[in-house]
Amino acid sequence: MNAKDEIVKIIEEKRQLFISAADRIWSTPETRFATEKSVANFYPILEEEGFCIEKGLANMEHAFAATYGHGNPVIGILAEYDALSNLSQVADLGKQQAEVEGANGHGCGHNLLGMGSLAGAVGIKTYMERHNIQGTIKLFGCPAEESGYGKAFMARDGVFDDLDVALSWHPMDTNSAWALSSLAVYQVYYNFKGIPAHAAAAPEKGRSALDAAELMNIGVQFLREHIVDEGRVHYAFMDVGGESANVVQSTASLYYFIRALKIEQAEEIYKRVNKIAEGAALMTETEVEIVLDSACANYLPNQAATTAMYENLKEYGTLNLTEEDQAYCRRYYDSLPAVVKEGFAKRARLSHPEASEEEIQRLASLPILDSVEPLRFSEDTSGSTDVGDVSWVCPTAQVMIACEPQGTPAHSWQWVANGKSAVAHKGLLSGGKVIAATAYDLLTKPELVRQAKKEHLETVGGAKYKSAIPNDVFPK
Repeated sequence: MNAKDEIVKIIEEKRQLFISAADRIWSTPETRFATEKSVANFYPILEEEGFCIEKGLANMEHAFAATYGHGNPVIGILAEYDALSNLSQVADLGKQQAEVEGANGHGCGHNLLGMGSLAGAVGIKTYMERHNIQGTIKLFGCPAEESGYGKAFMARDGVFDDLDVALSWHPMDTNSAWALSSLAVYQVYYNFKGIPAHAAAAPEKGRSALDAAELMNIGVQFLREHIVDEGRVHYAFMDVGGESANVVQSTASLYYFIRALKIEQAEEIYKRVNKIAEGAALMTETEVEIVLDSACANYLPNQAATTAMYENLKEYGTLNLTEEDQAYCRRYYDSLPAVVKEGFAKRARLSHPEASEEEIQRLASLPILDSVEPLRFSEDTSGSTDVGDVSWVCPTAQVMIACEPQGTPAHSWQWVANGKSAVAHKGLLSGGKVIAATAYDLLTKPELVRQAKKEHLETVGGAKYKSAIPNDVFPK
């Protein structure tokens, strides 16, 4: 038995441990930094496996680093476990139906992501222990990826500074290496304060915070024409001053996400949005408080580490899907509008340009994809992630495992419903195997680590990572 097959066997032997913990996390979905129940599923396993655990990193009670081994290279593995608000969903049901109305749900698969990363850490640790392999494995428990960006706070505080390479994975509806960038983002609250008054009897005495918030949004609409094409600005009302229309509203709050290709571009847009908010306050004779919630950098894929991880994805990342697996996921595939499913063939042609038309039609019809996309690095972007901050600190690689129904979007009820299925569990285990196999390559091939680090220095141009989050902003 070769080394990687032994590592895979180790993970398979402990599969139920990881699956049960992932299902428990699914059942207690928690958001942002308040992940007490979720993170508690990691500690007993890590303690039993002999990891040294440091808790409460970077002013986050539920962030941790679990270390095994000594010396170089130091391989980091990233785990997430936060959920999303208002995405409660009955498991395994082929239609949208909340388990608890308005409650949280795991609509991005982080219950799987975290336990897959743990499985990878345990798999490579056990092999190192058996064969006396030098090196250090560090599993990082990272809350608030969805909103709040725990890894950005951890990077700001130097948590990842000793890593040679970092590895991660993510549940997805495709099998691929993440060879793209991501959008940098600022998250900001704009809190307006005015003066209340009777809207009919004495409107002249009031100063409307709600007017200020609406004027700010109008100003930002005009700004959209004058930012970079890839810029994105989104907002939500957090406070509209109450439910009474017969009053001049004295409070109103907006929550903005400001995105761009580069963190410096996002910062520039952020500063311009701030001026619009201040202008809206000036026009309405109200006050505005600008509160930076968090920020994260754009992702830098390391080609050397990503290519090595991609080879392991091809070998260990597919799920060996059965007819029962495909039949199970068809309920989610069938829930999609016809216009979405009509685009699957085009999507398959783009992702598999060498495939025959027969293969394209087969892929378009599958509820769960079973093939690995060719590896192609590009300047394209997709979403935002605080893994971006890690990638500025050290060489970083991650893969996507197709354990979510084809064409269903992340942050959807379909992903929540699928979260405890046999397909989801296969994805969890595959993610762990790919991470562990790649960690083995890094531990046993010093030239691979040197190549990854050399490329990283060239990519960042020798610049030292600088967090976009000011030192006086803390996780909350």
